[in-house]
Amino acid sequence: MTDPVPQVARPSLIDGHIHFVDFLQNTDGIHALLQRMDEAGVSRAVLFGMPLIKRWDAFEPREPHYYLDDNARCYYYSYTDQLVAAAYESLDEQQRARFAPLMCGFNPTDKHGVRHLERMSHGFRHWRGVGEVLLRHDDLTNLTLEEAARANHPAMTPVYDFCTAQGLPLVMHQNSSSIGCHEEYIYLHELEEVLDRHPRLMLVWAHCGLSRRVYHDRYHEMIERMLRTYPLLHVDVSWVGYDDVMCRGSSIRSEWIDVIECFAGRVLLGSDLVGHFENLGATMRRYECLLKGLSDAARQKVAWGNAGRLFFPDLQGTGN
Repeated sequence: MTDPVPQVARPSLIDGHIHFVDFLQNTDGIHALLQRMDEAGVSRAVLFGMPLIKRWDAFEPREPHYYLDDNARCYYYSYTDQLVAAAYESLDEQQRARFAPLMCGFNPTDKHGVRHLERMSHGFRHWRGVGEVLLRHDDLTNLTLEEAARANHPAMTPVYDFCTAQGLPLVMHQNSSSIGCHEEYIYLHELEEVLDRHPRLMLVWAHCGLSRRVYHDRYHEMIERMLRTYPLLHVDVSWVGYDDVMCRGSSIRSEWIDVIECFAGRVLLGSDLVGHFENLGATMRRYECLLKGLSDAARQKVAWGNAGRLFFPDLQGTGN
């Protein structure tokens, strides 16, 4: 029998990374999400759409539901932000306080992409940030129409400037390397170039740059170096990287506990569910072994304080 989870962890959880819709822009709905959050002990959530939609090509006999279901391509879909905004506006004030909506429905390889963010921010005053912007992303990069998106693409420069000027955090998926290269970080320089050029950008690196088949034996050392070098860089612990790289069986590796404890003020937790929320409780319970391994102060920051500081104005200055 495992030890009980410290009481401060689960009642105060903030899900820092959840998609309101899936790759077909379908969703269980905002009220279903609220119910699952209550059941899972998740008090608040950082909520965004899905900037891509999956095609159903004529040569595919079955309708796809996920980007890996077949060989059909994905394309950028701006209406995803309107779906998030409409769901948020359907809530009462108490329910709205539980969500931080982010906008993501722009093409990160189009230098006009920032205009979408400008228009959306004028039409809906509740946005708390930008993301999840999908850039280098294992097989999804190859399945996406347009050129390969990357952190240092010229079209992203005005987006970084927009976020900095507006004081908005940006959540970014940018793989640190390719799925076939596990001895060096061949895409890390793209992110470092951005952080060097935009030192005031508040950036959350989704999944710590991990993805399917993206890993290194001593990955934690790179994350430690990046957090030490760039004081405004944050990372979120979510998706497959937690299970595949950070954990050994059902326990988190001690070297990751050490890094997260050291930089507890810049680590968030997320479920990374996509439009369907029945597994929210089980997904967030995976982090119990991580939270139990941290000090009380670090546990509060990782479980809710950092997401609160970045995305929820009423929680700023608490838990850190």
